[in-house]
Amino acid sequence: MKLYVLEREMLVPVSIRETFEFFQDPHNLALITPPSLGFQILTPDPIRMRCGAEIDYRIRLAGIPVKWKTIITEYEPPFFFIDEQVRGPYRFWRHRHSFRPTEGGTVVSDRVEYALPFGWIGRIVHCLAVRRRLQHIFAYRQTALTEMLRRAPSSR
Repeated sequence: MKLYVLEREMLVPVSIRETFEFFQDPHNLALITPPSLGFQILTPDPIRMRCGAEIDYRIRLAGIPVKWKTIITEYEPPFFFIDEQVRGPYRFWRHRHSFRPTEGGTVVSDRVEYALPFGWIGRIVHCLAVRRRLQHIFAYRQTALTEMLRRAPSSR
């Protein structure tokens, strides 16, 4: 299994508490995901973020609806949480969301470890499309997050 890693880091101009509150609400993920993915949460409300929480989603990949289920495997507010794919388009998906207070607000770090199915075919598809798509998704996420949190009142 070929494991890929995507890492991103950004500074948001709000407190770690506000930043973590934003991220721990799964509904906010839809706000920072490109509309082309048609992101929907299928898990009924209320969703209580905690270790062991399972969340079902639906996304569109190349126009095809795909169900995705994740589980929160580690949860240490307000510093980090990890979600892992239980069912979905990847052979393996582990996403660590980390938050670190700093003088200018909060450093938000993402580390995604992922693998694709289908062996060498999956490696080719990664080179042709998946890597670029994930880079686009996380670039969109950074832009949307910056705009949303910049407008939020800060309690720093």
